[in-house]
Formats: sequence, structure tokens, C-alpha cells
Amino acid sequence: MELLENRIAKDGTVKEGNVLKVDSFLNHQMDIGLFNEMGKELKRLFSDRKITKILTIEASGIAIAAVAAQYFDNVPVVFAKKSQSINLDGSVYSTKIRSFTHGREYDVIVSKKYLSPEDHILVIDDFLANGCAIEGLIEIIKESGATIEGVGIAIEKGFQDGGKKLRESGVNLHSLAIIDSMDASTGKINFRHL
Repeated sequence: MELLENRIAKDGTVKEGNVLKVDSFLNHQMDIGLFNEMGKELKRLFSDRKITKILTIEASGIAIAAVAAQYFDNVPVVFAKKSQSINLDGSVYSTKIRSFTHGREYDVIVSKKYLSPEDHILVIDDFLANGCAIEGLIEIIKESGATIEGVGIAIEKGFQDGGKKLRESGVNLHSLAIIDSMDASTGKINFRHL
């Protein structure tokens, strides 16, 4: 998606350790106009799929998923929580994921009330690096008996193996921007087009 690539090139900052900061428009301060265009593109990419729910993980995926939901006939958005809370009652689906950004492992949970075998799920998230978060969400979907219709990612780090692993496993994965390489010393970002 050229609009997103241009914004990454203009406002993204490359840091040591393969970190891309896009907090000025994606995951701290949010450009809702850009999110709307991303939602339209995700709808176009998954228009041939029956989507009954969108699943994401807290926190940065929530806004993108919520804005995108309006283009999927306002289907509900469910987000996996990274911690148990007192207002989450009843039984839950759970798994462990390792965050590339935070360098730690999380238990993630979804109430069994919100995923069922009748659901057709589109997973949406802001970043894909090593794929652990998406693999964890797919585990939860499988455990619920729901059908995974696809995965939509805002930014994929194509030089890491998450996208490759997911595609090889047969996941219907579409990323709006795929970064082929980036250099912290020059700030240069190169994109890949599939």
C-alpha cells in the first residue's frame, strides 16, 4: 500500500536492533485517516472471505482492527488480553507469546464467550516480525473451533521469518507494507512488493 509505505519512509525512524519507530502515526499517536485507508485496503484484500469477527491483540492492534471493522459490516472486534483481569469472568482460551518489541513472554487470553466454532476470523495486527503473536492467536482460534479466514498486517518486517513461516503453513496473509531491509545508520528503508 503506497500510502502507508510513503508515511513509513517520511515519518518512520529506524533504531538499532531492527526496531522501526512509527509511533507518530501508528502505535502511539494515531492517524485515523490513514487507518481508514488501511481498513478499506484490508476489506479489498479479504473481500472474498466470510468474516464474522476480527481478532487482534492488545494494545497497538486494537485501533487498526476497530477502524477496519467498519468496512467488514461492523463485525465485532475481539482483542486478546495480555493479563487476567477481574472483569474477565468464566473460562478462557489462553496461550503464551513472545514479543519482539518488548523482549518478553506474555500469557494472552480470550474469553470463550467471544469465539465459537461458527465464527470466521480475520486476524489484524500492527506489526509482524517473528510471527509469535500471530501464531498464538491462530492457536486460540483453532482451540475455539473457529475458522481462520486470514491475517492482515499493517507492517511486516520481511527480513525476519514470521511472514515466511505463516505463508508456508498456508495462512492467507496480506501485509500492507513489507520492509525488505532497513539501516539504522542511514535511516534507509527498502520495501518489498509481492
